[in-house]
Amino acid sequence: MDGIEKLKKIIDESDNIVFFGGAGVSTESGIPDFRSVDGLYNQKYDYPPETILSHTFYRRKPEEFYRFYRDKMLCLTAKPNAAHIKLAQWEKEGKLKAVITQNIDGLHQAAGSKKVLELHGSVLRNYCEDCGKFFTAEHILHSEGVPCCDECGGSIKPDVVLYEEGLDSQVMAEAMDYIRNAEVLIIGGTSLAVYPAAGMIDGYKGKKLVLINKTPTMRDNVADFIIQGSIGEVLKLL
Repeated sequence: MDGIEKLKKIIDESDNIVFFGGAGVSTESGIPDFRSVDGLYNQKYDYPPETILSHTFYRRKPEEFYRFYRDKMLCLTAKPNAAHIKLAQWEKEGKLKAVITQNIDGLHQAAGSKKVLELHGSVLRNYCEDCGKFFTAEHILHSEGVPCCDECGGSIKPDVVLYEEGLDSQVMAEAMDYIRNAEVLIIGGTSLAVYPAAGMIDGYKGKKLVLINKTPTMRDNVADFIIQGSIGEVLKLL
């Protein structure tokens, strides 16, 4: 039985699947990741991306932060790809219990997924730091300089987890609960190099840990089943 057929059998026989995804899920929708040859880490800026996307930099140089953020982080024309669509289909069929994602683009919800746990937040949510008023990603994209609240004049901050900021404890706890109770845990489009998110999979105690990624991951040695390839292409075959 080849890899796809074996994976199809695992999926067909389970109604308790949890999916844990990273940047590779969104690159097929045209959203750049951080570590590939064409990713953000290889772009030329006055500061490296991990510096710009830090809490300290956001506070000290908000204009520079927003220049980079609008240019590289707001990919608002991106559409869900085969991976997003297949996961939404599985949820609708009662097979998939939750999507846990490190991505901040909202494409899982755009594809129809309902239970999406966003470990690193979302570019689609933005709030005034003073009064809490909500603003859309389009508002941020079309604003200039540091976007300010039209109610109180306060600075608007994206609801994304920057470097030096902690993950939302409630979201993490819920994600851990789904991982702990999953029969099948599928990890796709991530090298499992970003912590603390990557460490969450240690909570999985089942016997069907599936890794799907274009390159080897940090946890290949603990996987029960590995397919090396594009997450979108693999899920489309199912």
